Amino acid sequence: MRRSATSLAALAAAVLLLAGCGSKSDTGGQGGKGGKGGKGTDTGSAGTASPSAPAAGGCASAVDLKATDTGRTVCVAKGGEVRLTLEGTKSRPWKPVQASGTALKAINTGFLIRPGQATAAYHAVAAGTEKLTSSRPMCAQPTKPGEVSCMGIQEWAVTVTVK
Repeated sequence: MRRSATSLAALAAAVLLLAGCGSKSDTGGQGGKGGKGGKGTDTGSAGTASPSAPAAGGCASAVDLKATDTGRTVCVAKGGEVRLTLEGTKSRPWKPVQASGTALKAINTGFLIRPGQATAAYHAVAAGTEKLTSSRPMCAQPTKPGEVSCMGIQEWAVTVTVK
């Protein structure tokens, strides 16, 4: 009897522990769309895009992006701002953010960045769509002979629609 009670208690503790692993609440977002952070990998930053109150046309006047926002599409009003911070480490640094398109114009971020971090800020200057991208190594590079390395790359991409 005592053994089954101990086993039952251990099983209950394991279930509760596992129930908490990988859970994620989405408190931000655009129209109920959640971020794609909780896939069991180190995303480098917690949180989701935090848009300001909607401006004319239903788009936010300012959007702050993090690493967990990868894969999302956000909408910002013309004249608004997009800011992002990708938290990295010295051994797993983010590459500088690249922007493809003509809807956003890079502006001064006004932030001091730490080794491994990528920051960027943009002013929404024209209607259209812009893709922001970056990447970093999945594992740190070996520092001593015989250490294990990997060739994996963590990619980050967000599509910004300007209206």
